[in-house]
Amino acid sequence: MSIGNSPEDDRPSIGRALQQARIAAALTVEEVSSSTRVRIPIVHAIEQDDFSRCGGDVYARGHIRTLARAVGIDPEPLVEEYDADHGGRPAPTPAAPLFEAERIRSEPRRPNWTAAMVAAIVAVIGFVGFTLFSGEGEPSNTAQIAEGSKPDKTAAKPTATKPSDPEPVPSESAIAAAPRDKVTVKLSADRGKSWISAKDHNGRLLFDGLLLQGESKTFQDKERIDLVLGDAGAIELFVNGKQVEDRFGPGQVERLSYTKGDPEAG
Repeated sequence: MSIGNSPEDDRPSIGRALQQARIAAALTVEEVSSSTRVRIPIVHAIEQDDFSRCGGDVYARGHIRTLARAVGIDPEPLVEEYDADHGGRPAPTPAAPLFEAERIRSEPRRPNWTAAMVAAIVAVIGFVGFTLFSGEGEPSNTAQIAEGSKPDKTAAKPTATKPSDPEPVPSESAIAAAPRDKVTVKLSADRGKSWISAKDHNGRLLFDGLLLQGESKTFQDKERIDLVLGDAGAIELFVNGKQVEDRFGPGQVERLSYTKGDPEAG
């Protein structure tokens, strides 16, 4: 066995890399634990390269990704290093049902939307066919139907009412007329890209990922929105329809909270 050191031997371990990045970001273990929901003992253990408390490879890889994003570094090299040290990437099958369940829950209205459209089309075609073949099929009657007579308006009602169901993601108009009984927060990456995390008042994760320059995200909750911005200087922030005037420095990590009665900086 060769005793010489390879370039890979000179790079810090997974735990050491996470610890150095946390210190560079001026974050404590308690702050990282609070923003990621990873318990303090597990954060300490991972920084010591002890993954036995994670509950398995799938959870260990998830914790590494979450902690890396929280301290502002790319998680993929660390995950690859973990896979190389632990026998390769684990099979993705345990996570597949979770992603499938989320996909099904996030699209509950699509079947209803399609059914309403089909019903409206069938109603219009049926009425036109009935008029043409009922024995009163004079050209004047057909022209009235094409121009929007009363029967045509009646048949078109399903398409006028069904699409008005509320969508799960607030639109731009919803931000402009932010409802007073909810808190609405919009993030726009106007000056660069930034990792962001958003949670509702129950601590449920609404988004955890990278917001590229030019992209925007909007979040809404009935009580409170909690944010962690990896590069707050890159973000334009709007709360309840009003722009937050605070200017954060480039690369500055910020943890913010907003409520329906707080249009100013959290």
